[in-house]
Amino acid sequence: MTKTTKASKPAANQQPAVPGTSKLDQLTALLSRQEGATLADLMAATAWQAHSVRGAIAGALRKKRGLTIVSQKIDGVRVYSLAMPDQ
Repeated sequence: MTKTTKASKPAANQQPAVPGTSKLDQLTALLSRQEGATLADLMAATAWQAHSVRGAIAGALRKKRGLTIVSQKIDGVRVYSLAMPDQ
């Protein structure tokens, strides 16, 4: 008897990843935009939960990659962005 495996499909709400880019690279790209990114933007891009996105910002991006992340509340919405070199 042979064992068959079902090919895994991406979740319906998950955007297909661009080949060669990691989810951390996707976060960095969103954070480097002029307007930054909301937590909802970051969650949608990675298909991660809020606590996972915040953990990646604090651990992988801030501590391991040495990036400076700025968090501001604009019109009641938290917006994260990369600090510009002159900040």
